[in-house]
Amino acid sequence: MTEKISVAVVIPSFKVRKHILDVIHGIGPEVSRIYVVDDCCPEGSGDFVQAHCLDARVKVIRNPQNLGVGGAVMAGYRAAISDGAEIIVKVDGDGQMDPSLIPRFIMPILAGEADYTKGNRFFDLEELRAMPPMRIFGNAVLSLMAKLSTGYWDLFDPTNGYTAIHAEVARHLPFDRISQRYFFETDVLFRLNTLRAVVVDVPMDAKYANEVSSLKISRIIGEFLFKHARNCVKRIFYNYYLRDLSLASIQLPLGLLMLTLGIGFGGYSWVQSARLGITTPAGTVMLAALPILMGLQFVLAFLGYDISSVPRRPRHTAKVSRWIAATRSAPPSSVVPVPTVAVRETEAVHGTIP
Repeated sequence: MTEKISVAVVIPSFKVRKHILDVIHGIGPEVSRIYVVDDCCPEGSGDFVQAHCLDARVKVIRNPQNLGVGGAVMAGYRAAISDGAEIIVKVDGDGQMDPSLIPRFIMPILAGEADYTKGNRFFDLEELRAMPPMRIFGNAVLSLMAKLSTGYWDLFDPTNGYTAIHAEVARHLPFDRISQRYFFETDVLFRLNTLRAVVVDVPMDAKYANEVSSLKISRIIGEFLFKHARNCVKRIFYNYYLRDLSLASIQLPLGLLMLTLGIGFGGYSWVQSARLGITTPAGTVMLAALPILMGLQFVLAFLGYDISSVPRRPRHTAKVSRWIAATRSAPPSSVVPVPTVAVRETEAVHGTIP
């Protein structure tokens, strides 16, 4: 007998009254619950949906004040987890995300290949012609910064808001500490990396009509730089010093120290030589160059280790956990075998195996 998986969709709603009903109507029967989160919308999107939408799956949640897209999504996550959803999909209400793609986002999670999936609009180079050039450049810059701060070196398009997450992973997210505004999607990736969750990109096409993006690069670049730098430092501390120690834990500080000493000594020697009008001795040049080269090698070795450490084993084990519970209560003859490794991994997670 096939077990039905409970899939919920969260739609943050702020100034999307023109498109919200079309988005809801496009959601297929694979979804059992739809949460429209009215984030104190000035257009009254929540009331509009309640008055004009006849879909019985829809539940309207109202935030008492505007919390931003992150706050709205977290409110939807809480409601979906409370109602027993197993997979939670987030779709924007502005019509730029095709609801028919939802099965693509949930399949890697159902197959046990990922804990979290996100859209990537950069797979099809032909489709990029429809994307505004400034948005392409901005996303490229943000993607590079996100690789450093989140640790997911194999992902792109970090601000893409089309996502799906397993509820067992979502319940471990620190909802109250996640950024609530434009940095929300990238901050979630950082938090997922600290959980060692597996994240997979899903190719998708974006739809651009008359909608005007409220994400202005010039306005948020300073805030994003600061938050990326903060998350990068926190991630490295959590993964390489607090949770574990490895050769990479030595390579990074040693490399940065040698780079700093080499550049500092070389700069000081160059200034002194220029002031005195003499040629810098070859030995002095080598004393400056050697720590710079060695420091660069150490930093590159650390980056190589960090890139190879992207999480590969999904964190959620809900299917195997249910199998263990079923086999303990069922007669021996009715038990369907499951791979021994998966069972032992799951029992180890839940503390059964010492």
